[in-house]
Amino acid sequence: MTTSTIWSAGRYDAVGDRIAPIAEQVVDAVARRRPLRGAALVDLACGTGSAALTAAARGAHVTGVDYTPELLTIAERRNGADAVHWLVADAGDTGLPAASFDAVVSNMGIIFVEPQRQLAEIDRLLKDGGTLAFSAWVRDTSNPLFDPVVAVLGPPAASGFSPDQWGDEAVLAERLGGSFTDVDIRAGRHVWEFESLDAAMRFLRAESPVHVKTFRRVSEPQRDELAAAFESTLAGHVDATGTVTFGAPYVVVSATYRAS
Repeated sequence: MTTSTIWSAGRYDAVGDRIAPIAEQVVDAVARRRPLRGAALVDLACGTGSAALTAAARGAHVTGVDYTPELLTIAERRNGADAVHWLVADAGDTGLPAASFDAVVSNMGIIFVEPQRQLAEIDRLLKDGGTLAFSAWVRDTSNPLFDPVVAVLGPPAASGFSPDQWGDEAVLAERLGGSFTDVDIRAGRHVWEFESLDAAMRFLRAESPVHVKTFRRVSEPQRDELAAAFESTLAGHVDATGTVTFGAPYVVVSATYRAS
């Protein structure tokens, strides 16, 4: 089965593997609140399954949900994948039974779903007293993976929400305040590292789905301009060894669900 979703472009696992340490922190956030062994846990917008596989390895009964079948095909080939039930479905409308999970997790996944629809589904899936844990990028003053796109193509069309809103404490308080208590926000900084400028450009043009899709949808002159903008920006992050390194802030958020 194939799809035309943006996440099937390039190689999402090249991104998922890089942010897998954050997925482990998301699962750790659940473990601080309740035992994982025997817990019913669902990983929403699970991608290639880093959080799902981590939780299953710690004894949870895990369902991994993603609407891009190609990503689940990769997940199903990974070590420990037989312990996870993989489901092709929309994270905002899974079709899973109501009040059936002790924990809902997501590693940089649910932040891309329309917030109110996603919150309603999380509210529906969690048992009273269940745990929500997820990660989100935080808006920074500069972003080498995004700024060149804005410089060349302009800002993205307004959609009413953006993924990095989930990294804003005021937004979190507003969105989680109705159904969740004991909200915990832990900040981190992810290091993006590439062995060379060429490796970084290969990641953008052939691996990272969002960037691959962007390069494909523009005209050839814009493609060249975009590549030049990325090369110029990333060149400012090359050290004496030729390695490209820069940081990106993120948060891991956890909270306890209270059914109304």
